[in-house]
Amino acid sequence: MATPLRLAALLLLVLVAAFASAARADLVISRADRKVDLTSHIVRVLTSLKVENAGSEPVSKVLLAFPNIQAKNLAAIRAFGTEGKVKGLSSILPIEVVEPSGVPPELTFFSASLHKPLTKGKILHLDVLTVFTHFLQPFPEEITQADSQLVVFQDSSHYLSPYPVKVQTLSIRLPGGRVESYTKYGNTKLVDSELKYGPYEDVPPFSYNPIIVHFENNNPFAVAKELIREVEISHWGNVQITEHYNIVHGGARLKGEFSRLDYQSRPYARGVSSFRHLIARLPARAHSIYYRDEIGNISTSHLWSDSKKTQLEIEPRFPLFGGWQTTFTIGYGLPLQDFVFSADGKRFLNITFGSPMEEILIEKLIVKVVLPEGSKDIDVSAPFPTNQWQEVKYSHLDIAGRPVLVLEKPDVIPEHNLHFQVYYKFNNISLLIEPMMLITGFFLLFVACIAYMHTDMSISKNSPSYLAKLQWDEVQATVQQIQGIFGQCLAVHDKLETSLHDLSRTGDAKSCKAARKAADAQLKELAKELKPLWLSVQSSPQSYQIWPKLEDLVAKEKELQEKLMARHATVVDSVEKKQRGQDIENRIASQQQKIAALRQEVESLLEYLSEI
Repeated sequence: MATPLRLAALLLLVLVAAFASAARADLVISRADRKVDLTSHIVRVLTSLKVENAGSEPVSKVLLAFPNIQAKNLAAIRAFGTEGKVKGLSSILPIEVVEPSGVPPELTFFSASLHKPLTKGKILHLDVLTVFTHFLQPFPEEITQADSQLVVFQDSSHYLSPYPVKVQTLSIRLPGGRVESYTKYGNTKLVDSELKYGPYEDVPPFSYNPIIVHFENNNPFAVAKELIREVEISHWGNVQITEHYNIVHGGARLKGEFSRLDYQSRPYARGVSSFRHLIARLPARAHSIYYRDEIGNISTSHLWSDSKKTQLEIEPRFPLFGGWQTTFTIGYGLPLQDFVFSADGKRFLNITFGSPMEEILIEKLIVKVVLPEGSKDIDVSAPFPTNQWQEVKYSHLDIAGRPVLVLEKPDVIPEHNLHFQVYYKFNNISLLIEPMMLITGFFLLFVACIAYMHTDMSISKNSPSYLAKLQWDEVQATVQQIQGIFGQCLAVHDKLETSLHDLSRTGDAKSCKAARKAADAQLKELAKELKPLWLSVQSSPQSYQIWPKLEDLVAKEKELQEKLMARHATVVDSVEKKQRGQDIENRIASQQQKIAALRQEVESLLEYLSEI
């Protein structure tokens, strides 16, 4: 690993040395002190420069140089300057990317503009804060559950500058674990968790002296692939914050299997490279806080609050090892008066831009500011460039929708968690629209109920549908009476069957004949009762559905009566002639089968009429 890296650094050294003559000779850095913080996966470098104008012309800009391989991972750069021999109160200096002529293409240059030109012999104290992401590379790239995470840091022990440096030092702060290896020069020493290089004297412009530090870093490499942060303003007194996270562990990937038992029993030995909780520092007056994912609410969270802050500790459903990811949502409410103000006829929201999570890198941050319906003349003031556009969101009781200002920025770090402002105009009368809609809706509902209670919704007695309903009710009542008559007929049939059983037991033919005569008289009476009902159903226009079934029922019942009477006469005659029982059974066998079939058909037709 080290040999290719040293060759690349040597190549850079040769390239930049070739352009050393292009450096500005009127500025000299009397002293350069760099402090590199490697305790997190976000690398921070604070460079303190003492710049002197050794030329005759005033200088209004100071160039800052970075290798392209570092510049592509540069997430933030800030410069603070003050003029004088003694360092005093510094002010922020504007910084922009520049492309000076005659410089190596392998370098990226920034220009810090001074508030007033630095004249001959004057001294400028310049502090430059640079923050890098994805700068620490895991090595090895894959580890087991029980391994610690080792990372590699690559830089130069010399401050890369287009100006000569008289004296310079480098201090690297490590997390405190073991150090596998580091580049050693004559004036290098490691004391506890701090690695020091220098001092170096009279270093020429564009000097590059490569160093590599291979060390243990088990701090959370929390990387949010995407964070959608929604800020919804309600002028009824609340600002609702909803944050949707997609977080991945950006460190060395886990290889092999994960053992939950080992992790639970020895989490600091069998999961030292993982992280299982994140800290969110919320505003002091945050309320209605929740934490959930796609499954539902997650109870493994803790909340502390005091007069200055509210701290939320969230714990995912499972620990995160390298390459693992999880998604979740946190939300909370804020008092409107703490974040929305009025000035110059406009209202403005003043709130932080980034995430409240500690030491998290957000590769893609989308902030959506949802303004009340009716807001207009929307403008935004942000402390850094962002992609901006507007959308419309519809919620309950909205008519035209709520305007949404969307801000997008890549590679967001805690240093970007600064306040930004969204200005808009809003008429207080618009607050009354939704209450008036509710009042009007309930009023119309009550009016409709009153009108319904006082309206006769019954069908007119002269309408065809009402007359048809009456006729159908009459048909149903008549059919029920007909069913009753046929039920009585079946009861008479049962009496005839009983008389035959008595005949076989007693041999009294005379009594059996009397029973048949009485049954015949009852059936005739029932036929007389059936006739007017039959004619009534026949004359009704609503009986077309059941009339064929009634005709079939009457015919089957008449045939059944005839078969029963014939069988009864045959049995009585045979008994009087002293015939054997087996002979009698043979004579009436065919009649018996026909009677059983007819009886079943009659009962089926009666059941059908009951269903209608």
